[in-house]
Amino acid sequence: MMLKKILNPARWSILLLVLAIAIGVASCRQIISSAAAKVDRNQLVSAILSDPKTFNEALSNESPNIFGYVGSGLIAENGKGELQPALAESWVVSPDSKTVTFKLRENLKWSDGAPLTIDDVAFTFNEVYFNEEIPTDTRDILKIGKDRKLPTLKKIGADRIEFTTPEPFAPFIRTLGISILPAHKLRATVNQKDNTGKPLFLSTWGINTKPSDLVSSGMFMLESYSPGERLVFKKNPHYWSKDAQGDRQPYIDKVIWQIVESTDTALVQFRSGGLDSYGVSPDFFSLLKKEEQKGGYKIYNGGPATGTTFMSFNLNEGERDGKPLVDPIKSRWFNNVKFRQAIAYSIDRQRMINNIYRGLGAPQDSPISVPSPYYLSRKEGLPFYDYSPQKAKELFTAAGFKYNEQNKLIDDRDNPIRFTLITNSGNKIREALGTQIKQDLALIGIEVDFTPIAFSLLVDRIDSSLQWDSLLIGFTGGVEPNDGANFWSVDGGSHMFNLKPAKGKKQITDRRVAEWEKKIDNLYIQAAQELNESKRRQIYAETQKITQENLPCIYLVNSLSLSAIKNRIKGIDYSPIYGPFWNLRELKISENS
Repeated sequence: MMLKKILNPARWSILLLVLAIAIGVASCRQIISSAAAKVDRNQLVSAILSDPKTFNEALSNESPNIFGYVGSGLIAENGKGELQPALAESWVVSPDSKTVTFKLRENLKWSDGAPLTIDDVAFTFNEVYFNEEIPTDTRDILKIGKDRKLPTLKKIGADRIEFTTPEPFAPFIRTLGISILPAHKLRATVNQKDNTGKPLFLSTWGINTKPSDLVSSGMFMLESYSPGERLVFKKNPHYWSKDAQGDRQPYIDKVIWQIVESTDTALVQFRSGGLDSYGVSPDFFSLLKKEEQKGGYKIYNGGPATGTTFMSFNLNEGERDGKPLVDPIKSRWFNNVKFRQAIAYSIDRQRMINNIYRGLGAPQDSPISVPSPYYLSRKEGLPFYDYSPQKAKELFTAAGFKYNEQNKLIDDRDNPIRFTLITNSGNKIREALGTQIKQDLALIGIEVDFTPIAFSLLVDRIDSSLQWDSLLIGFTGGVEPNDGANFWSVDGGSHMFNLKPAKGKKQITDRRVAEWEKKIDNLYIQAAQELNESKRRQIYAETQKITQENLPCIYLVNSLSLSAIKNRIKGIDYSPIYGPFWNLRELKISENS
C-alpha cells in the first residue's frame, strides 16, 4: 500500500519491467555461470615445481616436461609396464628378431587437422633423432651394439613402416614410445641453418613459442603458458583414442599445471582445494591420512617407488680453457674409490628413513628400480653400505687420509676435506636429506657446504658448466634397465658424473674414463643384445655389482609410491611405475564429488 501511494501506475509498471529484466538477467547469468562452472569442473589440476625448459621433445632431457600429454609414440606402456598399441595399431617381429613392422592406425591426424602419416614417422627418426646435427639424448638409447649403429627404416605402402636393427635388440620396441614429430611443421627448421650454421630446429619450439604454433599428437594440446604460474592443456579434438562406445577420449577437457616453488606450497594448495593431486611426501603422510575422509581424497600406496635418489661426486678430470672443471685437490679425493665407499658408510640411511621418510621407505642399493624384474637384492649378492663410521674411518686411513689435532679429516697433503653439495631448492625431502648428509659427514670430520639452488641452475651446472663438487638428485625409473643406458654410456648425454659435453657445446680436454665405466657401458650393450630373459637378468646383476663396488652414485633411500587424489577423479588405477594418471585418457570428473 505504501508503494502505491508513492508511485503512480505508470512508474509502477516501469519498475515491474525493470525488476523483471533484472531477474531475467540474473537468471541468465546464473545459468551461464552454472554452465561455466560445469565446464571448469571438468579439469584436472596438478602442481609442478619448476617451469619446463623446452617444448621440443628431441631437445628435452629433464622433468617436468609436457610430452606425456602432447605427444604419442608408436607404442605405449600400461600401468604394469606392458606394451600396448598407440599410433601403431599392431606390429610384427621377424623370426630373426631384427625387423619390426608397424602398422599405423587409420585416419590419424595432428591437432591442427593435418594427416599424421608414415612420412611423419620416417621424418621423426631419419631427419631428427638420427641426425648428428641435432643433440638429442634419444639417439643414444637407439644406438645398438658395440658399434653403436642406428636402426634403418623402410616405408611399406601407405600405412606400414619397417625398422631393421643391425642385431637383435631386446628393448627396441619399448624405445618407440618416443613421440612422433610433425614433418609439415618442423622439416623446414631441420633443413634451414641459422647464421652459425646450426639447424633452426635447435631454436624451434622453445618455451617462448606461442602455444597456438605447437602441434600435438597426444591427448592434449598446450592452450597457454604463463611462466612461473601455470600451463593449461586443452583436449586434442583429433586424438586417435575412442572408448568401446565410440566416444572420443580423453574425457577430461583440460589439465592445468600450477607452477609452485616448493612441496610445502603444493600441500597448502591441495588441502585448500586448489589441486586435485599431491605426491605425498613421508613427512606429511600422517597429516593427510587423518584428513583423508574430510578432505575428500584417497591416498594411494603403490609400494616401493621406481625412482632413485642418490648422491654423486663429479669424477670428471677434464679441463676447459686450460682450467680444471674440478679443483685438482678435490678431484683426487673424489676419484679415489675408497673415499667414495667411506662416504657411503658415513651416511646413516636408517636415520633418513626414520626421521625424513617417517618409516615409509627402505635403503636403496641399486640404480635399477626395486619393482623391476632386473633388480638385484642384497640376498642375491648386491654390495651395500649400511651405516658404519668405523668402517668409514678404516677406509679413509687405507686411502691415505688422516685426522688432525682438531679431529678433522685431512688428506696426505694436509688439505682439510671440505666440498660443496648441491640439490634443487624447493624439494623438501632432498633439502632434508642434504642437511642430514652434512650432519653425518661432520661427525667423521668432513665439512660439507650444502647449497640448494634453483633447478634451472642445477641443470646448467650438470649439463653445461660441468663445474660442481657433489650433488643430490633423483631419477625416475621403470621396468626396463636400458632406459638408463644413456646414463651409463661413457659418451651418453646423461653420464653426469663424468660427462662428455654434447656436440655444439664447448668441449673439454684430458677427460679420463675408468675401466669400470667402460665395463658397465659394455654390459648394457650386451644386455640389450640378449633376448633370453634369464641371461639378461644375469648381465644386469653384474652391472649392479660394479656400480655398488665403484659408487659413482651413492644410492640413499627408496620411498613408497604415495599419491593423494581427490575423489572427484574417477577411474584411478594406481601404478607404482607411472603413478595415478598413466591412464589419463580414461579418467573422468564426477559432478557430484
